[in-house]
Amino acid sequence: MNLLSLQSHVAYGHVGNSAAVFALQRLGVEVWPIHTVELSNHPGYGEFRGRVADAAAIHELVEGVAARAALARCDGVISGYVGAAAIGAEILAAVRAVKAANPAARYCCDPVIGDADRGIYVRPAVADFLRAEAVPAADVVTPNAFELGWLTGRASATLAQASAAIDALHARGPGVVLVTSLATAETPPDAIDLVVSDTAGRCRLRTPRLDHAANGAGDAIAALFFAHLLRGGSAADAMARAASSVFGILRRTAQAGAREMLLIEAQDEIVAPSTVFKPEPM
Repeated sequence: MNLLSLQSHVAYGHVGNSAAVFALQRLGVEVWPIHTVELSNHPGYGEFRGRVADAAAIHELVEGVAARAALARCDGVISGYVGAAAIGAEILAAVRAVKAANPAARYCCDPVIGDADRGIYVRPAVADFLRAEAVPAADVVTPNAFELGWLTGRASATLAQASAAIDALHARGPGVVLVTSLATAETPPDAIDLVVSDTAGRCRLRTPRLDHAANGAGDAIAALFFAHLLRGGSAADAMARAASSVFGILRRTAQAGAREMLLIEAQDEIVAPSTVFKPEPM
C-alpha cells in the first residue's frame, strides 16, 4: 500500500507526519510525506522555531512525485494540519491528481482545527477551508469531538446529539466518519469514547481515560485507521485496531510520565496491541 501524507512535521517529538509516517511504516505501508509546516517542536511548548511551508513548494513536490509515474500506485491521500489556506488548495489539487491517476484511491481528511481545552488554534481561513472545501471532498474524515461540533454547528453533549452531528457531517459528503475524544452524558468519567459511522452502520468503542496529555495521538489514530480501512477491514474493525494501538502507546507514555508519545519505544503496540478493545453497535 502507498499513501501520500500531507501534514505538519516536527524535528522533536511526534505530531503530524512525525507521528503518522513511522506508525504507517511499522504496519508495512509505503508513505510519501510532504510537510505543510516544518517546526522544531509542537507549539504547545510555548516556543518553537520553523515556518509554514510555501504552497508553491508543495505543488512542486507533488508534481515531482507525479513525474515518477507514482500516482497511479497511490492508494490514498491523508491530510492533517494545514498551515495556510493556500496550502489547502494544493492538498485538494493533489487529491484530484491522485484520483485521476487511480480512481480507486481515497482521501482521508483529519480536520485539525482545535480541541475542547484550547478552542480553535488554526487560522480562521484554514478552519473555513476545512469546513467548506476539504470535508466535502473527503471520503473519510476523522474529527475529534470539538471539531465535529465546529464543522456541523451541533452539540455532542449526548450520544443522540453526537449521532445527529455525524449525520450532518455525512450530509456534507464523507462516507466514513470517525469521531475521537468523545465524552457524552453516557460516557463514564473514567472513560472516553470513539464512534465510527459508514453505510454499514455505526459503532462506539470505549477505552479507559488516561489523565496524561501527549501530542500527536489524533494524528496517529487517523493514519492507522485509514490504513486499516484501506486494507479491506470494516470501519468498526479499523477503529478497534487503531484505537487499541494508540491506547497502548499512550498508556506506556503515561507510565513513563513522558510529554511526547513514546512512539518508538512502544512501537510493538502498532502491530500487536497489548489490549484490544471491542466496538459495539449503536
